[in-house]
Amino acid sequence: MTELIPKPRGVVATTGEVRLTAHSRLYARTGTQGVGHWLRTVLRQATGLPLREGRELDDAGGDGIGLQLDPGLGPEEYRLVSDWNGVVIEGGSAAGVFWGAQTLRQLLGPDAYRRAPIGRDRAWAVPYLTIEDAPRFRWRGLMLDVARHFMPKEGVLRYLDLMAAHKLNVFHFHLTDDQGWRIQIERHPRLTEIGSWRARTKTGHGASPLWEEKPHGGYYTQDDIREIVAYAAERHITVVPEIDVPGHSQAAIAAYPELGNTDVIDTTAFSVWDTWGINPNVLAPTDNTLRFYEGVLEEVLELFPSEFVHVGGDECPKDQWRRSATAQARIRELGLAGEDELQSWFIGHFDAWLRARGRRLIGWDEILQGGLADGAAVSSWRGYAGGIAAARAGHDVVMCPEQHVYLDHRQDPGPDEPVPIGWVRTLEDVYRFEPVPPELTPDEARHVLGTQANVWTEVMEDPARVDYQTFPRLAAFAEVAWSALPAPAERDFADFERRMTAHYRRLDALGVAYRPPAGPLPWQRRPGVPGRPKDGPPPSR
Repeated sequence: MTELIPKPRGVVATTGEVRLTAHSRLYARTGTQGVGHWLRTVLRQATGLPLREGRELDDAGGDGIGLQLDPGLGPEEYRLVSDWNGVVIEGGSAAGVFWGAQTLRQLLGPDAYRRAPIGRDRAWAVPYLTIEDAPRFRWRGLMLDVARHFMPKEGVLRYLDLMAAHKLNVFHFHLTDDQGWRIQIERHPRLTEIGSWRARTKTGHGASPLWEEKPHGGYYTQDDIREIVAYAAERHITVVPEIDVPGHSQAAIAAYPELGNTDVIDTTAFSVWDTWGINPNVLAPTDNTLRFYEGVLEEVLELFPSEFVHVGGDECPKDQWRRSATAQARIRELGLAGEDELQSWFIGHFDAWLRARGRRLIGWDEILQGGLADGAAVSSWRGYAGGIAAARAGHDVVMCPEQHVYLDHRQDPGPDEPVPIGWVRTLEDVYRFEPVPPELTPDEARHVLGTQANVWTEVMEDPARVDYQTFPRLAAFAEVAWSALPAPAERDFADFERRMTAHYRRLDALGVAYRPPAGPLPWQRRPGVPGRPKDGPPPSR
């Protein structure tokens, strides 16, 4: 069972195998106890083996498992050796050991992903081999939009487990948008009392005439957030929160109308938005708005220890600012050239505010318009251009172009594809995605922190739909983010498909409602629900 995903840097196999038995022990040396607890828990569930704690590494020998640090390895690098001594996993840090433990789980076979044993006579064996492995990128991310359709806490924890199984390590948590505010802010209770619920929801996209005529919503309490962050940390995943400003903010304005451009529109009539698209209602560039969101971010920083905080910054129409006397007075007061520089000033304010507190701002590539403060980073979503411009200007970049890694885009041109959105992006298309543009020099390319797949949930009404859009393409993306692959045209997709044959069985054991290679199952289709497909191949840049 060496059909590993993502593909390791090097595997050397020999003859023989380590068999785990009721007598096998698991020993975790100093610095690896957390990984040992996780590994013992998941393997006990799946195998029924007690995997008692060993006193010394030798006690774990023969048919046991040993975990230890090796300072000579990189922070997320690991070495897994399975031989007559047993299985030993060494890592440059606990994270490296953890990724090695994920590989061990794959080696044990698909049933190692179950939550209870399915047979008493099952043999649990690891082939004799040596694996040396390390990630290509430090940022291997998944963005999950819980604002458009709320995912309860248990679903989020499940996705953290799925990320960990694929060696992804950054969870971009899209918590606020026009259609819902999903995080409790104690000093501003109406954000969740009012902003977390909408009266109805558009079914489908674009010109769809269909509606679900019932309330939709939900939010995470601050204790829920603490649990999610701690659960992620145990799996060596960093949670990066996103609080969207100054666009995508109607849910906040519905809760606190004074946040909107009250001199051009009656914001007291606003409700949480019930449809999709780019919303014209944006935050007013006032001191009151700045203080309000500083209060929001103070509570966010207490909950999320991440280096980065995402502030959105995308799709902010300027029409209300053009018509607003208040906004125009602020432009004149600051000596700005226009509304683009006003947005830059807005984002720059929070960049400075976050830097003063030891954090870093990251935003969608529109934040480059009007100039970007030193130290801010960019999520390049509208293709490669924003990321290239940011890297050349000395800014760090996360590459997540919609043409390649927006997993809400459809997976096939066929008529059975449910609620087709965007361009066709097949499993092979994602596998051939290259995060580092060839136009960048080596020095510029060092600003590419990594890459991220984005899951926008406008047409994903429940976790099964999220699964369908995300998998199996997230497995291909994980290999792109982790493995040192050849140039896109030279990648061995046939080998990846061969390894996916085994990986589908792992996903089955995990209960993932992925899209089958042959197409959607009858209950995965959405006949009669219109989407917003785009014809032809996506632009390459």
